[in-house]
Amino acid sequence: MEALIKEHERLASKSNLSQSVQDVQNTIDLLVRARESIATNPTSASVTLAKLQNPVKQSFEAFTNDLKEVYRGHGRYQKILDTKFQNKPFPTSDNDALSTQPGLINRAIAMHLLREGQFSVASQFLTDTMKNTALESEIPQATLDETLGIDPLKSEHLRQAFVNMYYVLHELRQRNLLPAIAWARENSRKLELRGSNLEFELGQLQFIYLFTGGSMPSNPQAVTQGKFEALKYAKQNFGHFQNRYLHEISQLASAMAFQPNLGTSPYRHVFLNADTWEYLANAFTKEFCSLLGLSAESPLYIAATAGAIALPTLLKLQTIMKDKRAEWTTQQELPVEIPLPPSYHFHSIFVCPVSKEQTTDENPPMMMPCGHVVAQETLARMSKGSRFKCPYCPVESRPEDARKLVM
Repeated sequence: MEALIKEHERLASKSNLSQSVQDVQNTIDLLVRARESIATNPTSASVTLAKLQNPVKQSFEAFTNDLKEVYRGHGRYQKILDTKFQNKPFPTSDNDALSTQPGLINRAIAMHLLREGQFSVASQFLTDTMKNTALESEIPQATLDETLGIDPLKSEHLRQAFVNMYYVLHELRQRNLLPAIAWARENSRKLELRGSNLEFELGQLQFIYLFTGGSMPSNPQAVTQGKFEALKYAKQNFGHFQNRYLHEISQLASAMAFQPNLGTSPYRHVFLNADTWEYLANAFTKEFCSLLGLSAESPLYIAATAGAIALPTLLKLQTIMKDKRAEWTTQQELPVEIPLPPSYHFHSIFVCPVSKEQTTDENPPMMMPCGHVVAQETLARMSKGSRFKCPYCPVESRPEDARKLVM
């Protein structure tokens, strides 16, 4: 990868066409002056054209030479790309678990478009999906919507919710916290039940925004006035936060004594954190989607990214299995471990310590009274319907005493 980056940097430095553009412009100016000279004195046409031959030839040679280095750089860059990213065949669809689930795919695509704010594209996608499928089948429209997985996405409420989300995010990135605060107050109870701190964090940032001068932080008069505006805001809005956030409110109040030297105060990490705005924008998106019963990230984006990470390993595995004439016979789990980034780990897994098999919905983990956990099938084999001894401690128990473990 280093060779590719190095060649890219070389291409960026060598592909400056400003000199070529200047040479072309000089040639154009030369021709324009010759045309004006001939128009003024037609009898001098032969002499003027004769004088043009050498300058025009030199100009063409100049900007041709300028482009040679660019063409050479593109050639080297293309060779590096071809070497690094070799053309490999995609895996066959013999084990395509989603081929029989068009509803899941259509829903993921449409939801991704809605999440990205592409409302007209999402609407057109849903219309085309229904139209194309209806032409190929005679399924009733209501059943068709359910089969394609688009019935819930036709809701105007869902579309309007995302429109509202993008409006709040736009205002938030324009340093206007009021729409986000209004939404948080409207959903205060739901956020509190989720254990979310979003409502207070938005109010805290509004206090800091006012305290540091609002939209004019470099204006001394605005900063002075902002201190009183922030104090007024705190008195009006922080009362019901005292039970949960007394320490944070105390920090905001104590910082007023350090207002002239905030940059060297113990509270500078609270008041001068440039990442707070982007953090709250992401936190708002997460909480907004959670209240809609959706994940914070687009499932389509996550699935595509995880697939791209796994693809090289699966391609190699396919080649090995083909050489050994082996087959991948299960769709419930991958035949090899695929290392994914920590942010892509969403579900805890449990491997039975006795059978060494990963638990599933059909074979869930079961916790015995002693606290040790085995798979349900292992529990059934060990107990055979009667009392049995835990394989890891002397405690005996009955199968009905075991409890299903939800991770």
